[in-house]
Amino acid sequence: MRLGGLLLLLLCGHCLADGCDSLAPPAVKLELHDEPISLDTRTSYKTLTLLGPPQARGGQQVLGLTRGTATVRFETRVSSYVDPSGRWECASPQLTVRYGFSPMTVYVAREFPPGSCAYREIHEHEMRHVRAYQAHLKAIEKTLADALQARFAGTGPWRGPRGETNARLQAELQERWVPFVKREINKVDAAQALIDTPEEYARVAASCGGEIRKLTR
Repeated sequence: MRLGGLLLLLLCGHCLADGCDSLAPPAVKLELHDEPISLDTRTSYKTLTLLGPPQARGGQQVLGLTRGTATVRFETRVSSYVDPSGRWECASPQLTVRYGFSPMTVYVAREFPPGSCAYREIHEHEMRHVRAYQAHLKAIEKTLADALQARFAGTGPWRGPRGETNARLQAELQERWVPFVKREINKVDAAQALIDTPEEYARVAASCGGEIRKLTR
């Protein structure tokens, strides 16, 4: 009886392995979230100062601001094979990861009308922030890809009790990988701080022949 049970177990394991081999290998694809940048010219510089980073509140006036909200979305497609007993399955997750900033809004204080020298100066400063956001997203692509590939595409199909794979996958994505991707995105704050130096604030404030200082008295 022991030999027969062992033989049956080996045969069933072999059948499951054969079924798993028919599945496409797990895969991960990364895509940057791309959407138009919003421009807000309705907010006063006093309100922007309250919304700005803490380091800008020590007597500095925030004349423009760029804000981006880190976002990540996992789209999953799972192909599976159920063994003849109906108790076990192998599943191959195919993941598409879309990440970026949504929304991203550039503010230029309403005191500076479009077309004016002050508006152009402030807007160009904020576009430096936009470019820093965009460069950061490209810079972290390899870090994200390496980590996600190692977890999801570096191994074979998932194996477990029938009907449980998708729930396990979704739980892991939400509990571990969404926070991980957002943490990597938010590391952009260090690059943004290098742009908003006291020297840069002073340069912008003094530009346009004193126009900015006159409008913010």
